[in-house]
Amino acid sequence: MKRKIRKVERKDIESLKLVLDSSGLFPSELLDDMISDYLTNPSSKDIWFTTIDNGTPISMGYCAPERLTEGTYNLYAIAVQKNLQGQGIGKEMMNYIENLLREKGNRILIVETSGTLEYKLTREFYYNCNYTQEAIIREFYARGDDKVIFLKKLI
Repeated sequence: MKRKIRKVERKDIESLKLVLDSSGLFPSELLDDMISDYLTNPSSKDIWFTTIDNGTPISMGYCAPERLTEGTYNLYAIAVQKNLQGQGIGKEMMNYIENLLREKGNRILIVETSGTLEYKLTREFYYNCNYTQEAIIREFYARGDDKVIFLKKLI
C-alpha cells in the first residue's frame, strides 16, 4: 500500500501517541488536550495531519493560524516515527501542509525550533525544505537555548 497524507481522525490518536513517544517531540499524554478542539469544534482552523502507511499513522503534524495576522500559519509540531526518519516522510509532510495552506489562500508558514546542538538536524531539515531563518530570540527556552524562527512565503 502506498503512503498517504491526510487530516487526523479520532481513530488515529493512539497511533499518534506512539509516534510521539518514539520521536520524543513532546510527551504523548499532552496530545488529548492539544487536539481536543480540533476534534470537537467544526469551526476550528487548526490543522492536524498524518502519514498513513498500511493503515497506520506513522507521522504527525500540527499547525494553526497565527493570531492577529492575515494568512499566516505557525507549524507547532511535526514528528515521524523514529525508525522511519530519514526516508523523506517529513519533507512530504511539509509539502502537504504548504500546498494545503496555499490552496486556501494563506501567505506564510512559520516554523520554530531550538538553537541547541541537539536540534541541528531539525534546523538543517528546514533549510533543506527551503525555509529562511528569519530571527533568533536569545535564551528563549532556557539559558543557552535560543528560539530559531524560520519562514516560508507560500504565495
